[in-house]
Amino acid sequence: MTLTALVARAPRKGRKAIAAVPIVAVAQDQLARWAEKQPARVRAWVEAAGFKARPGERCLMADAAGGLDTVFLGLPGADAPGPVDDGALWAFAGCATGLPPGTYALAGRPSATLSDQAALGWALGAYQFTRYRKVTQLPARLVWPERADRAAVEGAALATYLVRDLINTPAGDMGPPELVAAARDMAKPFGAKVQVIAGDQLLRRNYPAIHAVGRAAEKAPRLIDLRWAPRARSKTLPRVTVCGKGVCFDSGGLDLKSAAGMLHMKKDMGGAAQALGLARMIMAAKLPVNLRVLIPAVENSVAGNAYRPRDVLPTRKGLTIEVGNTDAEGRIVLADALAAACEDGCDLLIDLATLTGAARVALGTGLPALFCNDDRLAERLSRAGQVAADPVWRLPLWQPYREKLDSKVADINNISSGSYGGAITAALFLQEFVTPGTQWIHLDFMAWNEATRPGRPEGGEAQGMRALFELIRHHYTGQGLALGGGAA
Repeated sequence: MTLTALVARAPRKGRKAIAAVPIVAVAQDQLARWAEKQPARVRAWVEAAGFKARPGERCLMADAAGGLDTVFLGLPGADAPGPVDDGALWAFAGCATGLPPGTYALAGRPSATLSDQAALGWALGAYQFTRYRKVTQLPARLVWPERADRAAVEGAALATYLVRDLINTPAGDMGPPELVAAARDMAKPFGAKVQVIAGDQLLRRNYPAIHAVGRAAEKAPRLIDLRWAPRARSKTLPRVTVCGKGVCFDSGGLDLKSAAGMLHMKKDMGGAAQALGLARMIMAAKLPVNLRVLIPAVENSVAGNAYRPRDVLPTRKGLTIEVGNTDAEGRIVLADALAAACEDGCDLLIDLATLTGAARVALGTGLPALFCNDDRLAERLSRAGQVAADPVWRLPLWQPYREKLDSKVADINNISSGSYGGAITAALFLQEFVTPGTQWIHLDFMAWNEATRPGRPEGGEAQGMRALFELIRHHYTGQGLALGGGAA
């Protein structure tokens, strides 16, 4: 994968210099002051065009010959609430497909922060899923801003492309074996090792819950185990483990979903996709951590050997699960993965999952629900999400609700006895498989854009990934965003 929508300023030897249309960024609260300093022609043009410099607003000015001379782009002012919705990142994201085909460049010498936002926003806005159809129109191109951190921008953009591609691929072409292949392809350039436990080997290796959920599918269940560390001091580095829900398709099992409920279930492996995307960012940046990624890859299908409501399932940790509903399968497969992660020991444990509709009811489709057993860690992740325009919102691990998961025949039920607080009870279920004292983050997210917005096309999406990366980078290197909140 490459960022073809961003091009180098210097041409290749023997070629003509790149002709680029300048983009002049204007903060909304600085429009009047900026206009006063412009030539009369520019002032007259933007006034006639009704340009108000609203975030993302574009005004195209022609030259004397009728060609495109300059683009004026509105950015949020200093008093804007923040970069989450209408920030510079998304203003530039709209340019990639909102401007006429051609090459553009930032005018002046913008700050490093604005340069990064422009480049990343442009890259995110240029994304297209083209596996099954030809490109109808190439996005506009941006000359790399001189002060942009190309490595950081490429790391974030290519990881997002990976996540989107994996989620957008239909389940017929993205089952457990294909997800294994994607993990291997991603890992190879970084020298990461990938081991896979498949089919009945899961029983022999003590992953019974993963096997139970996936055994009815034609494509056997698998556990993907990726490990990576930079070569220097690898044995002494902190351990970061990421578990991703890899339900490649969710029919609901014997508690069958409706047709409408099943329509987008190719995205139910969004947690696995985002775990791989986050791993790619960490490895590309060579962060000083021992990284492990665990992905239970299954299809929740219907067959004669499918697990049933009221079945009692064993788990790797030794706890037994009564199946209150076969459509709450993600937490069951994650139970074995979390237990394995804790056995190996980790300084930070993260699980990523498209886990509950209840989280969407509480927060909508664009805001991941954050659960965390460490207040300072949660605060810093929330801050990272705000600054990185990749927000998360914390919900409580409210212990009084734990009794709703009690079972009369097993250690725990996989669903609540009531109909309220479903995102919380799901998180409490997962917490049962996390060793006390382990710093743990659980993200419950949609992994899907229901409609297209600048930089966020309809379809598969990474949500919370950039925030997590910034948290990890800052925590283990001291670099990156000023997150505050003290040491986690």
